[in-house]
Amino acid sequence: MNNGKYAVVTTACANDGEAEKIAAVLLERKLAACVQMLPVNSHYVWKDEICADKEVLLLIKCRRENYAGIERAILENHSYELPEILLTPVLGGYIKYLEWMDGGEAT
Repeated sequence: MNNGKYAVVTTACANDGEAEKIAAVLLERKLAACVQMLPVNSHYVWKDEICADKEVLLLIKCRRENYAGIERAILENHSYELPEILLTPVLGGYIKYLEWMDGGEAT
């Protein structure tokens, strides 16, 4: 086990352009090992109204110690007044992938 050393951070973006920008910033700053972008249909309540929007969900694979920098980068580049930013600890996984997330070479 890795004692919660790794995490996945999720955030939903308004469009592809915003998602691409945030992903690029996270990778350039070496805050994330991988960022996946998925189209999603989100349904939620905002300011007492039921809303439904097409969004782009980012799955940000990272070391947990990078969370503060990831949060800061998302807030600096996100268009939403209140963006979703959720940290989910990774308690296990394929050791070679986890080593790659640490900056090691996958073999």
